This record gives sequence, C-alpha cells and structure tokens, in this order.
Amino acid sequence: MILVATGTVSVTHYLIVGAIMFTAGVVCMAVKRNALGVLMGIELVLNGANINFVAFGSSYLAGEGRSTLGLDGEVMALFVILLAAAEAAVALAITLNFYNNHGTVDVDRADDLRG
Repeated sequence: MILVATGTVSVTHYLIVGAIMFTAGVVCMAVKRNALGVLMGIELVLNGANINFVAFGSSYLAGEGRSTLGLDGEVMALFVILLAAAEAAVALAITLNFYNNHGTVDVDRADDLRG
C-alpha cells in the first residue's frame, strides 16, 4: 500500500508536534516519581521548545527583510541542545550520587538532607 500526501506540511503542524512534546514532558515531570523519569520529562520539554524555535525561525523571521540568514530559530535550538547536554550530564551525576547515598532514585526521598 502506497500512501500519497495530499497537502503540504505547514508551520502549524510543527507547532502542534512541539506543543504535544512539551505537554508530554510536563506531564512526565509531574507524574514520575524517580529521577530518571523526571529527567526524561525535562528533555521532552526542551525538545518541544526546540521544534517551536525552528518552526518560528524558519517561517516568520526569514522573510522580513532582515539582514540575518534566517537561522535565528536554528541557532537558538543549537544553544538549547548544548545546554540540555550539560544539564543532562550534571543531573545524571547528581542522580548517581543520590543513588549511592540512598539506594534509590525516588524523588520523594530527596528531602532527607544529611550534612
């Protein structure tokens, strides 16, 4: 079976996908009880925002007679990707340290502070 696309993909489609990813990330952060699930939710939120940056940058900023190359959304998404990589590395190190101290990655146990 061959599927033929009858329409074009507009900016609205990308914005809807970005909003779905953002919402799924927020729900994942709110529902999950272990730290790795919360970290996955944060990554979904950041990737949903990246899709929106690229979608807005490609359609709305490229054709307004600006002196830039129209890569504003892509550059912003690149910075978010770099920050997300650094955030993931630090968060995983904190999670491993928490697991070594408490024997679990349950975020409800994070209120037990020891000095």
